[in-house]
Amino acid sequence: MRVIAWLVEGTWPACVDAVRSHAPDPAEVVLLHVSGPEVPGLAHGAFAGLLGRGHPERDPGDRMAALGGSSAAELLDAAAERLGRPCVREERSGWVEREVVAAAEGADLLVLARDGDRSRLGPKSLGPSVRFAIDHAPCPVLLVWPEPAPGLATIPPPPPHGP
Repeated sequence: MRVIAWLVEGTWPACVDAVRSHAPDPAEVVLLHVSGPEVPGLAHGAFAGLLGRGHPERDPGDRMAALGGSSAAELLDAAAERLGRPCVREERSGWVEREVVAAAEGADLLVLARDGDRSRLGPKSLGPSVRFAIDHAPCPVLLVWPEPAPGLATIPPPPPHGP
């Protein structure tokens, strides 16, 4: 069995705990972190457009990409320690949701956490990247709440036109 746990800043502990609870001991566990191109790309663009003529060595996008990589490594280290068993650490970069789906190819389970409005039950508790991964995952998905789930009273009311 191969289990992929998609780790995101702020919600990763819930994913690791879910793997500890639901993946059998002999399962291969892959801790996955994906860095998107947005922040370094914005820094590159801003520098080139406003400040960077003639001084590519001052481009802050490269430094931001390096900081993102070290942050991802620290997150993966903390997750591996919390998991407390052998695992593979995988870092990817690109379109986050597409990289997650690609990483899940051939897996037996994808574990991910809600990333939207977590104050109430319902579809808005899923952000666009998580929704994409759920809709396109080539394997079963375990979707976890990063904190205790809200109560049933938070379910939106039924539509006014009735059943």
